[in-house]
Amino acid sequence: MGTKTARVEQTIREWIASGKLAPGDKLPSERTMAADESLGIGRTALRQVLAKLVNEGVLEVRHGGRYHVPDSAIGPATPTVEAPGPLEPWQIHGERTVYDNRWVKLALVDVEPPNVERFEHHVVRLHHVAITVVIDDQDRVLMMWRYRFVPDRWGWELPGGIVEDGEDASVTAVREVEEETGWRPRKVEHAITYQPMIGMVDSPHDIFVGHGADHVGDPSDAEEAGHIAWVPLADIPVLMARDELMGSGTLVGLLHVLASRGTQGFTASP
Repeated sequence: MGTKTARVEQTIREWIASGKLAPGDKLPSERTMAADESLGIGRTALRQVLAKLVNEGVLEVRHGGRYHVPDSAIGPATPTVEAPGPLEPWQIHGERTVYDNRWVKLALVDVEPPNVERFEHHVVRLHHVAITVVIDDQDRVLMMWRYRFVPDRWGWELPGGIVEDGEDASVTAVREVEEETGWRPRKVEHAITYQPMIGMVDSPHDIFVGHGADHVGDPSDAEEAGHIAWVPLADIPVLMARDELMGSGTLVGLLHVLASRGTQGFTASP
């Protein structure tokens, strides 16, 4: 498929992933979509896109020939499990700093869990981080093959870095991609926020997804840069099985993209 059809395909996938189209919903008619100037696609090319998504299980055709999101589609929906009622939280009586510099802070927090004697709990406070999955129109993701001395190993990573004080995380996401890879994302959208080691480490990680990027030069951050490559998304399961994906941000970002598209659309390369 060409660039136009790839863009429309991604738009439909995003409608489903964002919840704009929920499981069971039907798509606008072919006539309506072909007349939509924001999509900019004719009915013949549109049918190619829809046929591809049906083949992958992302869409299905029901009575009347209308396209629907399958009832089992992955996306925002009402969960079958509900959070329990109010529970008693831990009491926090204070905190003292053991070590502090611009990169890491180690503290001892005076805590008292319910029905447990109070004690001091180690807490590591790190920076807020933004990580970006940049995907091109060939379903490839922008990644770096890098060496990490702490585990003494090489592996693939997504670009990302520390959110500066007062900086919007989306700005960080774009900046870090450009500095580390030499590619500038055209647009990024926030996907999820998570904590990588919630029991002892405080370091919020924001995952962004970008579609399309422009090459603007060589990486400007020599320390962070590695071998830059556009890796087919279909290869990600194999790289994961080989333990070649490094860092929780890389894993969470890629798994989010794979899950939002549905596993039917991905066959691991040999």
